[in-house]
Amino acid sequence: MPESESACGPVARTRDVYLLFAHEPYYPGPDTREINTTVVAADSLLHPHVRQPDGVKIHDLLTQGRQPGEIIPLATLTHELNAGADWPSIGDWEGVTTDLIQLVHTGRCDALSLGLPEIPRALLCTGPHSQLRVHDTAADDLVTYGPAERAAALDKISLFLNSLATERPFWPGDSLLPPLGRLTPGR
Repeated sequence: MPESESACGPVARTRDVYLLFAHEPYYPGPDTREINTTVVAADSLLHPHVRQPDGVKIHDLLTQGRQPGEIIPLATLTHELNAGADWPSIGDWEGVTTDLIQLVHTGRCDALSLGLPEIPRALLCTGPHSQLRVHDTAADDLVTYGPAERAAALDKISLFLNSLATERPFWPGDSLLPPLGRLTPGR
């Protein structure tokens, strides 16, 4: 049975899904804050300046069975791909994210560029069920952050993203390639 099908038929693809990925920090200009995480519309993966067919395959994975407006961290995809062991069958995620950053820098797509604090960024760089233990030097104790804090960080980003997207939908770029599967309108 093809990847894009289930026992009940083709897997629904969702529009208006976003990819969140962390990257090497950069400063967009003088006296600006560090940017270390970026959110792009899933359809930006279909841009011809993104490594292909890798971008199209990652788009296919990213849009399967999601909710409209959902932000999917790259680490979640890694988790879904057998802790990353199945990435070679999908594509070069590092090359694709490098290409996406280049699109953002050259204004070829819309993006939400974030300077996330260390703990939320680390949580979004781990799988959805992971835990992060941090030594609190003031209390001389270990503090554990996990799925609840990760979800809260995603919720905060989602609120901000939704306020931007209601003013003007995210532009994924021009001359996009067709997706692998059919996207469900409004879903």
